[in-house]
Amino acid sequence: MSDVHHKSTGKHGGVRQGAGRKPGTGKFGEPTSVLRVPSSQTANIKNFLTAYQQKRMKTDLDSVGEFEYPSMEMVPVPLPLYSSKVSAGLPSPADEHVEKRLDPSEFLIDRKDSTFFVTIQGYSMVDAGLLPGDKAVVDRSKLASVGDIVLAVLNGEFTIKTLSRHKSGAPRLLPANSSGEYVPIEITEDMQFEIWGVVIGSFRRFK
Repeated sequence: MSDVHHKSTGKHGGVRQGAGRKPGTGKFGEPTSVLRVPSSQTANIKNFLTAYQQKRMKTDLDSVGEFEYPSMEMVPVPLPLYSSKVSAGLPSPADEHVEKRLDPSEFLIDRKDSTFFVTIQGYSMVDAGLLPGDKAVVDRSKLASVGDIVLAVLNGEFTIKTLSRHKSGAPRLLPANSSGEYVPIEITEDMQFEIWGVVIGSFRRFK
């Protein structure tokens, strides 16, 4: 009888290089290892890992605060937009420096009926200029593209992140915080995920 066992030659059978799930693309977004556990404790350990994943994800999500809609009866408030650039102080009030009058609501809002505001909470997007307490302007009529800052809902939690895509094609949500405190969120098939709108701007009060 001939030997039915074959060595891995890369041509017939055996483990192919690059085959299988790529490291870091599973449920936890990081490499995993095999661990032998008592059969009676398998369910408990799975529950613990699920709770751990949910707790870590909530930290990385930085859920947004209250939702607010623009007033449907907004009265335009055109303010002078000065063409001269100054490093400090007030621009000259002379009429020749006024380029035009700008209505802040028109500048921030493209479509009133599809726009709303959400309050930023947490520090996951500070490198994109979004600080706690800022109002993000979200437009639901915009089609989200890779690189856009989006408002997404993930497992019932709202979050604002930069939309990206993994090499596998799966979407990813990226933080904008160089401290390393927040990690990218890998979207897997078992997650409830939806993009609610594109962040087109923001505003804040200083006093």
